[in-house]
Amino acid sequence: MGEGATPASVWTDLRRGNDRFVGGEPLHPRQDVDRRAELAFVQTPDAALFGCSDSRLAAEIIFDKGLGDLFVVRNAGQVISDSVLGSLEYAVAVLRVPLILVLGHDGCGAVRAAIDSQAADAAPLPAHINRIIEKIVPAVRRVAGSTDATPIDPEQVDALAVGREHLRDTVSELVERSEVISAAVAEGTLAIVGANYRLLEGRAVPDIVVGVV
Repeated sequence: MGEGATPASVWTDLRRGNDRFVGGEPLHPRQDVDRRAELAFVQTPDAALFGCSDSRLAAEIIFDKGLGDLFVVRNAGQVISDSVLGSLEYAVAVLRVPLILVLGHDGCGAVRAAIDSQAADAAPLPAHINRIIEKIVPAVRRVAGSTDATPIDPEQVDALAVGREHLRDTVSELVERSEVISAAVAEGTLAIVGANYRLLEGRAVPDIVVGVV
């Protein structure tokens, strides 16, 4: 979109690209040799996308974007970490993106693992996996209606509801922990959209918005 893009215009453009993907009519823009050469020494992405590492969440495909259009940060379960915050702050402060899209999805393995980890007979997780999962557990506990350490029955917990709660937690933590990002939102130069991706349909459905789009 280029210079002068606003949070609203970027979000509209992303939604149009997602509509094309859902409808099976993608344009596959800016993926040729000329575009590659144009970007050899500079990048001016329209938006930053922070999403789950799931192989089915290929950002440029879902939103019908090309080279240099999205600054993408992904990890399992889209959980906030220092490296995630630093990467997104770079996108805002240096690359001047007007929009951060936080993308969760249904059928998330990290969400399922977080739910299963709270069962009475849950096996211990490897340390590094556990550090990811423990960021999702608060959402599991809220959905299950249990705020203490009492074991829960995973079969009684709605995974979609946990995913939505965790998405909102992620957006809230992003704003609370980053002065760079919260200041840009307050100034109106940045907005954050939290959306859930529907694997079967292919649509990114907005759930929470911080700022104006």
